[in-house]
This record gives sequence, C-alpha cells and structure tokens, in this order.
Amino acid sequence: MSKENKENTVAVKIETSFKERLWVVIPVVLLVGLIATLVYNHHAEFSWNGFVAGFDTEFLIFFCIGVFAQLVDGTLGMGYGATSTSFLLAYGVPPVVSSTGVHVAEMFTTGVSAISHHKFGNINKKLVRHLLIPGVLGSVTGAYLLSDVIDGDVIKPFIAVYMIALACIIIRKAMQKNIIKKKTKRLGILASFGGFMDAVGGGGWGPIVTSTLLGRGRNPRYTIGSVNAAEFAVSFASGITFMIFGGIEGWQVIIGLILGGVIAAPIAALLVNKIKRQPMMILVGILIIILSLRTLSKLL
Repeated sequence: MSKENKENTVAVKIETSFKERLWVVIPVVLLVGLIATLVYNHHAEFSWNGFVAGFDTEFLIFFCIGVFAQLVDGTLGMGYGATSTSFLLAYGVPPVVSSTGVHVAEMFTTGVSAISHHKFGNINKKLVRHLLIPGVLGSVTGAYLLSDVIDGDVIKPFIAVYMIALACIIIRKAMQKNIIKKKTKRLGILASFGGFMDAVGGGGWGPIVTSTLLGRGRNPRYTIGSVNAAEFAVSFASGITFMIFGGIEGWQVIIGLILGGVIAAPIAALLVNKIKRQPMMILVGILIIILSLRTLSKLL
C-alpha cells in the first residue's frame, strides 16, 4: 500500500471515529448545559430543608413510575410518555404539570437511552436523520399550543381517550404476525405527527412512530434504538418550549421521573433483544387502558 493510500485510510478512520463520538458528545454537552441552566435559573426555588422534605412517599411513587416507564420505553421503543402520563393523571397530577414533567424528564432519560443504544450498536443513523427535524418541529408546535393556548383541564378527558387509542395501537401491533417488510414512505410526516401528539398528549412518539415502522417490517432492534435516539432531540425541543412558554412546575414529579428513568435506561437498552416483546406490549397496553379509564371515571 502506498504512503498516500495509508494517509487516506488514516484520515477516513479519524473522521469516522469523530462522527461516532458525536453521538455521545452531543447528548452529554446538551444535558450538561441543561443542568447548568436549570441550576442557574431555579436555584432560588430550592432550600436544603425543602429538598430533603421532597423525598417522601410521593417522590418514591414518581421515582417508581420513572423506572417502569423507561424500562417499557427502552425495551419496546414506545410507551414512556403514555405509561408515565397515564400513571400521573390517574394519581391526580394536572395535564400541564404532567406533560411538562414527562418531557423535561425525557430530556435526561432519552439522552441516557440514546447513548446506551449507541453503545450497544442499536442505532440506524440514516433513520435517525430522517426522523430528527420533522419530529422536533412537530413537538415544538404541540408544546407551544399546550403551554400557551390550550386549557389543560379542558383537554384532560381527550388525553385519556387518546391514551386508550395509543394502548389499542400497541396491542394491535403486538398481535400482528408474519409482517411483510414494506418500504416506509413519508417518514417526515410520520415524525411530525408523532412529535406533535407526543407533546400535546404527554406521550405518543413511540406508539405512533415505532409501531408504524415495526408494522412495516423493519428490524426491531435498530428501529427501537433509532427511534429512541431521535426521541432525545424531540423531547429536548418540546421540553425547552415548555420552559420558555409555560415555565416549570412540579419539581418533585420531574426529579422523581429523571432519577428513575436514568437508572433504568441502560438496563432497558441491554434488555432490548432479551425479552419477549408480544406479552409485554399487550400487558403495557392493558395497563394504560385501565389507568386511562380510571382517569375518565373521575372526570365524568
């Protein structure tokens, strides 16, 4: 091999290595920047006594919701928002606080999840690029409407009905057999719709995007990893939008979800190929329906 060819090979390897590192560096930088911003803007709202007092039974409940929701999302590629929002609404948390809490928490959990899926080689980078920008635009639009235009109490029953619809989609996808692989068209429209509904309803990115892609016969491992990676950008965009237009409420909810989700994310990425998807999808779907019906029964 000539000296020029060797130099070209080394240059290509360096460029590839740099691009690979960006998949880890970008989420880490954004998360560190987010933490610094939150500490700077909201440190006055906290005191040591208040911080310690916040670790009560309610915090433990939110923490457990975060762990369970992230295990579901990381292994199935769907269900974090739907599961956590259903639990929070059933527990009596208002829609805006619930959706804000879920999306701010997802800014952290999806970042850790994206890094974990990258580490275990579960990401199709081309698919992530197709989903990224349309998903972000849809999520920003939905977050703005919910935080500054739509009355959360008015849409609460509609969100519960929407969650039931998502649960039915999850169960229907689980029951499908012999899926024939088809080319997925209009990925941008799919991502925009998934991002919008996720922001407004507090969940839906996974059930809409992942289930559609899996229904088209795509490889489950790379679909789940790629949709989770794109979800980091979608959640980050909607979370920032909620902060700008609606402020942040429900710190106990947010911190509980973050700690639970961050702990569960690497475990879920490791388990993505080691669990039976069908029974778990059905179980999650049934659980969401029960929780949503409970929320509706309180409103009607």
